Amino acid sequence: MGLQALLFTVNGEVTAPLKEVLGRKDCSVVEVRTPDRLREELRAVAYDVLLHRCVSVSEEQLEILHFIRDQNLATRVLLLPKTGSVEEAMNAIKAGAGDVIVSKELTEQVAQSVLRSILGDGDMVVRKGAKIKPPALRAGALLIGQSPAIEEVRTAIDLVAPAQTPVLITGESGTGKEVVARLIHLQSGRAEKPFIALNCAALPKDVIENELFGHEKGAFTGALDKKAGAFELAHRGTLFFDEVAEMSPETQAKLLRAIETKAFRRLGGKEEINVDARTIAATNKKMVEALKSGEFREDLYYRFSVIEIYMPPLRERRDDIPLLAEHFLGTVGRQYGRALQKFSVESIEILKAYDWPGNLRELRNVVERAVVTCREKVISPKWLPDRISMLQHVGTTVTLPVGISAKDAERRFFMQTLAAVGHNKTKAAQLLGLSRKTLHNKLRDIMD
Repeated sequence: MGLQALLFTVNGEVTAPLKEVLGRKDCSVVEVRTPDRLREELRAVAYDVLLHRCVSVSEEQLEILHFIRDQNLATRVLLLPKTGSVEEAMNAIKAGAGDVIVSKELTEQVAQSVLRSILGDGDMVVRKGAKIKPPALRAGALLIGQSPAIEEVRTAIDLVAPAQTPVLITGESGTGKEVVARLIHLQSGRAEKPFIALNCAALPKDVIENELFGHEKGAFTGALDKKAGAFELAHRGTLFFDEVAEMSPETQAKLLRAIETKAFRRLGGKEEINVDARTIAATNKKMVEALKSGEFREDLYYRFSVIEIYMPPLRERRDDIPLLAEHFLGTVGRQYGRALQKFSVESIEILKAYDWPGNLRELRNVVERAVVTCREKVISPKWLPDRISMLQHVGTTVTLPVGISAKDAERRFFMQTLAAVGHNKTKAAQLLGLSRKTLHNKLRDIMD
């Protein structure tokens, strides 16, 4: 007999693609739609896996996980939320979930991902009593998007997670480098051990070594007790250095020694402490320039860059923006009790046209602003910040007849741009990449 799966859905969603894909691998699927029926089935039948389709990972899903644990059931649980965050997924995994696969719809592609998670690394049919893959978080679960750029990141995570080598994650601020680091940790053999993140840019030079290595009692004024540092706390787990290029050269040298020798001393200490921690670093700097200027040590760079993963900015994955916006809308909407809101088609096109210098962090803030200010079910462009909503006028054509003078052409260009934004000089200046004062002076000159 093949694998027995219990599918729990509550919103009447079409689940045929999922059933069809599992059926082809001799996995029988029983579907239930109420919590009471779910508990009855779990008590009556020894299901191998529970597939729970839900809106998000909330207390209800955690209660189901606790129920399975309390009943001493061997059923493995896969949560299939429409939206999710790293924190929600980690809470679910800590509560006993075997996997979290975020997807807006249950397409055949998603069904294949579910099947791979159930079967583990092999493509053989799992039979009753076979070993099921231990709890893990797939790289695709929380890296939302379908662009080739983000697919490359997913593939890289899948490849590097099982290894023990250091990893360097590069990319602009706000692109999600820490999410990548956490996913590498959660897919590794160290998943049940600590993940310690250290923001090197946020720590003063005289504090960072204490945070890294800890100190002994009496090491300095105010050191009333000994303290464990990040290396010690991350023993047998993963230590993540965010914005590692912000470290001073002196601290970089001490960090390199600790990584190479797998040992360190606390500040004020004489005893070497051995440590086993995988190291992952991230930076938003162009490392070629940092190396050339001497800002970052070459030997430390080569130690970290055994494997390098590039996290692309949003402007390089514009097709993912609608999915990300909907994801943030669901997450933020639930916080404010407005989960039924959606973006208009025009708003989505404007979001795709914007360059997002702040990347994911900026997009989430824009979505949160819209949720807080908009009292309508559909978020139209008027609820977006001016710097973004003005892009609805970018497609307006400026027409200039042949044979006019350069000054007249310039005059027409500026006047038509002003007309396109309702004669709002602030918006026109932003659209043209000028300060308001520069635009004012330019208009005064061409009108003389």
